[in-house]
Amino acid sequence: MSENPAGGPDGVGQVTDGTDGTDGTDGTDSTDSTDSADGADIGGEADDGRVQGAVGCLLAIAGIAAAGVFALPRAAYSIDGGFEAHARDWSVILVELPLILLAGLLVPPVTWAAATRWLRPWAAFLVCAAVVALGLWGISAVWHPRQGPDPGYGPGI
Repeated sequence: MSENPAGGPDGVGQVTDGTDGTDGTDGTDSTDSTDSADGADIGGEADDGRVQGAVGCLLAIAGIAAAGVFALPRAAYSIDGGFEAHARDWSVILVELPLILLAGLLVPPVTWAAATRWLRPWAAFLVCAAVVALGLWGISAVWHPRQGPDPGYGPGI
């Protein structure tokens, strides 16, 4: 490349490749094979970025599915409300479940993005799995929505 692209012989602001076309060619060098190798490397890196982005999206879907499978059965009584909906808990329906599902949507891909900066993809996946497991464990330790009465009491007369 020319030393100063803005002041090159082709005009202001144009970047040249260093050939002026005076050697009888059209300015391209057919013996330079680095263009094809660089192009393949750049394409590979772009594909790797797309693959990592796709894995992040799949982890988001898996995370929201795992959070839903974990949280919805626990909150079923609060959603249904039991007999005549006397135990319906709107805080579970409007606040807690959406936050749990949002965490399931956001935590795995954010963990994946952070972990792939320093770790190999397989290790980053293990870190994501560990973070999701710890998150679900934390939810089970702290979140106790209202449950139905003891199943030993039958439906009555």
